[in-house]
Amino acid sequence: MRVLVVEDDPKIAGFICKGLEAEQHHVETCNDGIHGLETATRGQFDLIILDIMLPGMNGFDFLKKFRETEKKTLVIAVTARGEVEDRVRGLDVGADDYIVKPFSFVELLARIRALFRRIGDAEMKVESGPFSLDRLKQTVSYEDKTIELTKREFQLLAYFLQHNNEVLTRAMIADRVWGYQFDTGTNVVDVYVNYLRKKLKPFNEEQFIQTVRGIGYIFKDQVELSCDKS
Repeated sequence: MRVLVVEDDPKIAGFICKGLEAEQHHVETCNDGIHGLETATRGQFDLIILDIMLPGMNGFDFLKKFRETEKKTLVIAVTARGEVEDRVRGLDVGADDYIVKPFSFVELLARIRALFRRIGDAEMKVESGPFSLDRLKQTVSYEDKTIELTKREFQLLAYFLQHNNEVLTRAMIADRVWGYQFDTGTNVVDVYVNYLRKKLKPFNEEQFIQTVRGIGYIFKDQVELSCDKS
């Protein structure tokens, strides 16, 4: 799961990031509202953990602008202001849940699980042919056999499975899997595609990821294109 943490207190941001990364989630951080909104709009996140009292742009204004174009991404508002009026305002402008500082990481995880239960398992699980992927649990299996992947390999496979039979450019893959951290001067996409092919090789399915010359890659259930597998 890709999570954006928008929090100006480095201790709180570090506390949240450390916990989420220990749960095998990919986390990005921003310490002000303006940068946070730019990152949230440019990237594709499953969840945003948003402080309300932010420099540059407060969380309420962030939510108003973000919800003008993005309706599905889940947002948990975090603040020291626990008055009913503040909670109601946060929910009215687009937060999906509201948690008051100080809070335990166990409570935050419980709220995240509750949110994803609310939207249903279908949003977090991807089925494609013999592959079954759970984005919340960060697990993937092939015909009930678990495939061990790194976080980045998991994100790459998830993107392929969600866009099965679609030609994906390297730029599209980089934007979704690496986001703003991507260095356009590297061949990291090709490197990780090869890593993933090696992980799938024991299942005789490395041919699923095919190279479309001059464009990018396609993930297919059946080999139909005359594409290079290299």
